[in-house]
Amino acid sequence: METIHYITSDLLSIDQIEKIILQDLKLELSEEARANIDKCRKYLNEKLKSNEKPIYGINTGFGSLCNVKISNENLSKLQENLVKSHACGTGEEVPLEIVKIMLLLKIQSLSYGHSGVQLETVERLIDFYNNDVLPVIYNQGSLGASGDLAPLAHLSLPLIGEGEVYQDGFRQPTSKVLEKMDWNPISLQSKEGLALLNGTQFMSAYGVYILIKSTKLSYLADVIGAISLEGFDGRLEPFTDLIHLIRPHKGQVQTAEHIRELLEGSEIIEQEKKHVQDPYSFRCIPQVHGASKDTIDYVKRIFRTEINSVTDNPNIFVGEDIIVSGGNFHGQPLALALDFLGIALAEFGSISERRTYQLISGLRDLPAFLVSDPGLNSGFMIPQYTAASIVSQNKQLATPASIDSIVSSNGQEDHVSMGANAATKTLRIIDNLERILAIELLNASQAIEFRRPLKSSEFIEMFLKSYREEVSFVDEDRILHYDIEKTISFLQSFQIELEN
Repeated sequence: METIHYITSDLLSIDQIEKIILQDLKLELSEEARANIDKCRKYLNEKLKSNEKPIYGINTGFGSLCNVKISNENLSKLQENLVKSHACGTGEEVPLEIVKIMLLLKIQSLSYGHSGVQLETVERLIDFYNNDVLPVIYNQGSLGASGDLAPLAHLSLPLIGEGEVYQDGFRQPTSKVLEKMDWNPISLQSKEGLALLNGTQFMSAYGVYILIKSTKLSYLADVIGAISLEGFDGRLEPFTDLIHLIRPHKGQVQTAEHIRELLEGSEIIEQEKKHVQDPYSFRCIPQVHGASKDTIDYVKRIFRTEINSVTDNPNIFVGEDIIVSGGNFHGQPLALALDFLGIALAEFGSISERRTYQLISGLRDLPAFLVSDPGLNSGFMIPQYTAASIVSQNKQLATPASIDSIVSSNGQEDHVSMGANAATKTLRIIDNLERILAIELLNASQAIEFRRPLKSSEFIEMFLKSYREEVSFVDEDRILHYDIEKTISFLQSFQIELEN
């Protein structure tokens, strides 16, 4: 089995990042990447020796201070000051899984040889990654436009021996960890602080993490929806391929096919039905789930481009002998995509809660609230309340962040993307979706027991058997909080293999 992922100029995919994470691969620079980094740094050193003109961020101040020329003897101090002054994040700590993706993406972006960093700077970032030395970063502070300045400053502080990191499960001062690892702080050279702080790796890492989880939850939404359909004694006809081939949206066609596969061989779905039609939350699973899946695919394309890009500023083109200041750090493509993704994920939750509501309504020979002796027992009455409250919160969170902007840096940075806010709220949306789907599974697995002795398909019976090892049938009222938490853990531990 592979143990190393080599950083190259080859396109990095979301799937590869998931593999790197799941297999805990170590990172190493390819010879190509080393050469690119070295060549660019040497070019920049020579340029500073022969050029007296101000070059933004290299021998000038930053933002609205871009016209202030900095002397050569202060260039290293300039970069160190930049990192320290910009480390003003606040709020909740960024999950460590996302911090690790941030490190990976920053290493990838710097490896293309357009940023002017030292080789040892990138190698130290790799040391952090490989040894799980993960900087403490906060989720508030980025406008998503001059790059993710505050979060990336906190990511970079440990390079100069500042800030705090997690290692071996403990939060501790960076200086203590550097001493233990026998690492010296990096002396940042010209341009390096700016290269580290400009970039979209905060937004991108959130997006990658959410997309990986989105793929899994979109699959599980189909599985749980199919179990609900069985519990509700629903009809299979709305999933007939002919219907979807005359409106062939990719996600819709694939979802209908997936539901048919999940229910193949089910005795419940094949039994004669008393009703002619099902409510939309069952009948329109292909159309609703499919549209959200198409959105996930679109957002994946946006992020695939971003994680294979150079997003700091200014950019150095050695072959063309050009150093040019632009705006690749602006997060607008990501902000719009993350907002769209948040809406799509919220819709998975919205239709899921409606299926839960139908299951507890006492329809189609199911007992009210899915419990024997309703009245004495409240059964599954209140989990639907919980799901409804979470769905409503997701609707609020799905309001786009990207429609907002606010002037910063004394008017120099007069339009910002707010992509960082889009990222953090979309993470909340997908975590909420996981809880909503868990509540639906809790209800659907209960409902299907009232269809016995009929069996569902082999796959669904196997899935439910595994689930019942964690959460038992509810005979009478008990504290359902624990069942919901166990169901969430079950979904988190469930492994799927998908071709993306």
